[in-house]
Amino acid sequence: MQIIDLQPDMEEAIAQTATLLIEGFRQHWKTAWTDLDSALTEVRESFGEDRISRIAVDQSGKVLGWIGGIEQYDGKVWELHPLVVDAAHQGQGIGRSLVTDLAERARERGGLTLWVGTDDEDDMTTLAGVNLYPNVLDHIARIQNLKGHPYEFYQKCGFVIMGVVPDANGLGKPDILMAKSLVRGGSRSRS
Repeated sequence: MQIIDLQPDMEEAIAQTATLLIEGFRQHWKTAWTDLDSALTEVRESFGEDRISRIAVDQSGKVLGWIGGIEQYDGKVWELHPLVVDAAHQGQGIGRSLVTDLAERARERGGLTLWVGTDDEDDMTTLAGVNLYPNVLDHIARIQNLKGHPYEFYQKCGFVIMGVVPDANGLGKPDILMAKSLVRGGSRSRS
C-alpha cells in the first residue's frame, strides 16, 4: 500500500473514491453521500488550494481509502474531512496511516492542530438520544461507546474529545468534536 495525492486528472481513482465514500458512510450516516453525483462533488471539492486530498492504493492502483483535509484559521488548524476505508480492508492500519499522513501534510503547511467532527446520528454512544444540557462536560466525561462509534479509533490516533455540539444533527444527535496537536508532545498516535 502507498499513500499518494488524489489529483483532478485521475478519473478512475476519483470514481473509485466516490464509490468508496457512498459505501463507507451508508450504514451509519444515511444523510451523507447517498448518490454518485454528491460523492463526486465532494471528491472534486477536495482539490482546492486550501485542501489536502490523499488516497491509499494497492499495487494495482485500487483505492483502499481516502482522507481529506480542509485548511482553517489561516492554516493553523486543519479539519480532517472525510476519512473512509474500504470495509474489506478495515482493521489493517490503513485508516491510521491515512491520519498520520494527513497530520504530516498539514504540519508541513504550518498546521498546529488537526480536528475532526464525529457525528452520532444512530445512538452509537451515550451522548446520543439524551438531553446534554446543561451539563455537557459531565456527559462527555462519562462517554461510552455502545456500537462501534469511530471516536475510539480517533483516540487511538492521538485525538482527544474537545467538546460536543448537542443536537447538531437533530434532537439527541450530537457531533463529537475531537482534536490533536500537530506540534506539541503528548498527542502523538498511541499503539
